[in-house]
Amino acid sequence: MFGVTLLLVVTVLAVNLSYGLECCNLSSFNVHIRFSLAAMVNLTESMCWKAVARSVDSNRIGFVIYQKPVSYSCYKNREENTPPLCDGKNNLNSSWHVPLSNCISRLPTDSKGNLHSWPAPWPQRLSSKPPSLPPDSEEAFNKDTTHWYALVSDVYVGGLAINWSSVRNVMDMNASYGGFAAALIDQPLWVMNVVPIDAPDTLSIIFDRGLIGMYHDWCESFNTYPRTYDLLHSSFLLSDVTQRCDIADVAVEMDRILRPGGYVLVQDTLEMINKLKPVLHSLQWSTNIYHDQFLVGKKGFWRPTGGET
Repeated sequence: MFGVTLLLVVTVLAVNLSYGLECCNLSSFNVHIRFSLAAMVNLTESMCWKAVARSVDSNRIGFVIYQKPVSYSCYKNREENTPPLCDGKNNLNSSWHVPLSNCISRLPTDSKGNLHSWPAPWPQRLSSKPPSLPPDSEEAFNKDTTHWYALVSDVYVGGLAINWSSVRNVMDMNASYGGFAAALIDQPLWVMNVVPIDAPDTLSIIFDRGLIGMYHDWCESFNTYPRTYDLLHSSFLLSDVTQRCDIADVAVEMDRILRPGGYVLVQDTLEMINKLKPVLHSLQWSTNIYHDQFLVGKKGFWRPTGGET
């Protein structure tokens, strides 16, 4: 992404309280504040961030809104190339187990080297062609969008035993282009779109559509509180994941992040559904299978007692 507006909150009073306890007088405290703000200004200017708004409230808590550049003109006119631009070998989308770098990421370009255009305004950007979509993927993107709108309206919303009025927090465990989330846009809920690390990297496309998302390895625990989500959605994910880890481990993690009374909606092969079903039953879930490809599981309030194993 580029040209984005970044809200940076500078908590002048709260952040510096610990420093103030160590200082001998108020003068030293004020010097520290001025030094910190000056360092921040120098850094943001060297990164070509433009300050578009500043404000401080009565509690001396302030904020600054910065905007990243949309071209390379500022970078080329810098007196010093510090911090430098990353070289072409750096993958713009690398973010899983990648060490921090002290260079500035380059602006995204298409296959011809042209800078990406800004996405369409909301809500048009949800269904329009994402700027980061490769040209050879446009047909697949359109088919994916059409597929999910039809499946959600014809099957998911009315054809399965899910009480959608109780669903607010949703996760798509294998989001691809974000079509499932886009198809739910008229529902009063939000969707966390997860792109598995071993799946095609489509996270930038999800962001271009105005949706939210993240990468994850489903053979590891998900970084969230227990009982966060009302519904977990998985479309043909388990066949790939279970080649690297046990389906029971994945099911237990799903149980952890789903609230009691919440739902799991799995679309997969009947063979994989039959492997998942007894695991969910061992956790005292209720399950139903529809059309030999959709499993709906509902988590209960059961938890093992001290004598159960």
